[in-house]
Amino acid sequence: MGDFTEDQIYRYARHIILPEVGGTGQRKLLDAGVLVVGAGGLGSPVALYLAAAGIGRIGLVDHDEVDLTNLQRQILHATADVGRPKIDSGAETIRAMNPDVDVVTFDERLDSSNALATLQGFDVVVDGSDNFPTRYLLNDACYLASKPLVTGAIFRFEGQVTTFDRSRAESPCYRCLFPTPPAPGTVPNCEQAGVFGALAGTIGTIQATEVIKLVCGIGTPLVGFLLLYDALEIRFNRVRVKRDEACPLCGTSPEISELIDYEEFCGR
Repeated sequence: MGDFTEDQIYRYARHIILPEVGGTGQRKLLDAGVLVVGAGGLGSPVALYLAAAGIGRIGLVDHDEVDLTNLQRQILHATADVGRPKIDSGAETIRAMNPDVDVVTFDERLDSSNALATLQGFDVVVDGSDNFPTRYLLNDACYLASKPLVTGAIFRFEGQVTTFDRSRAESPCYRCLFPTPPAPGTVPNCEQAGVFGALAGTIGTIQATEVIKLVCGIGTPLVGFLLLYDALEIRFNRVRVKRDEACPLCGTSPEISELIDYEEFCGR
């Protein structure tokens, strides 16, 4: 079948027989590059499902090492990986899942000096980070570089997902949703507040679903909507998010044309 090897036809058979995906869609997946920022709770299921789907090139960005407390939710890593760089154990797991995938690792913290260069060569960006400076940075970098951004967040038993895509006129950006970051110290992190492990799998899997839809050009992405999930009640809510005409990035009179000092902007 086309340019597929026999092994690929067999591996991706359940995709190929879907009329909405087919051989054309699977070829798009194999030709696509996706950058996953954060190899932790969200990045783990995202990377695994993208690898299983046959995304041809996956970039992993992370600067941390595996800690024993990570293993309750970060399924890219195993007990033997404790102390290893997350990008190393994550890349090893992805390659074991699917040798078709070219894994590119970035052992760095994204900042205004390297974000745009890191995004180059990838078609879609996934935000699996756990801090506000990175979220605002990725939002601005993806907008300036015209890259779709699938962002997710988890806290205790609650999660959220949305997609920003500058190519769609109705798309807002992260600043439309959250114009200003919370004051320092007002939002506890996972270490302070805890997080339900399986929640990361739910939200990360939805992010992976969004990416696959974007690459294949199928379905309706969460552009203009924020999907909220309550794990205790197993309840989803979808909230409409409109583009803010006064947004300093994507509004009618934009003020932001380059990346800024996000640590200072977010008060960290």
